[in-house]
Amino acid sequence: MKKIIAAINMTLDGFCDHTAVIADEELHQHYTELLKNADTLLYGRITYQLMEYWRPFTENPTGNQSMDDFAAVMDNTPKIVFSHTLKSVDWKSAKLAARTLEEEVLELKKSNNDNGKDIYVGSPSLIVALTKLNLIDEYQICVHPVIAGSGLPLFKDISDRIVLKLQKTKTLGAGAVILYYEPISTKN
Repeated sequence: MKKIIAAINMTLDGFCDHTAVIADEELHQHYTELLKNADTLLYGRITYQLMEYWRPFTENPTGNQSMDDFAAVMDNTPKIVFSHTLKSVDWKSAKLAARTLEEEVLELKKSNNDNGKDIYVGSPSLIVALTKLNLIDEYQICVHPVIAGSGLPLFKDISDRIVLKLQKTKTLGAGAVILYYEPISTKN
């Protein structure tokens, strides 16, 4: 069965702000490899629209190999977008969710397309919603050595205690640390 993996960047003080993190070559390479191993990406509207930034670089590369590689893999990875306001999406690899988040994720998890790839969730709101539904199998949190001071907290509105087990870490040259956690218990 496919795993649901929450993969996101955040500042040291727990905020999700893509403009605050250090997006260097090594980080782009890390996420390029991650997306190569993704069956599907799940995004909310805001994150989806932020990721559309990468679309033009597939036809007009930047000349920066790590950014261009990331743009290419982002363009090709299937995406499901959860939105109450979007009526359509025009990115060839994206589609709007036809069911609720829970229904969509449960269907994806048990799909017969067992290609060894997992489902990645990259939107703070979806990570929170799936955490509340106990559907996250692994958290891959990339903590950057930046204190933002304010912004969108990653685990906003989580009121239950969730115990995680550290599986491994990966340190990037610019000082970011990717923490790989598996949930082991939830206490209401």
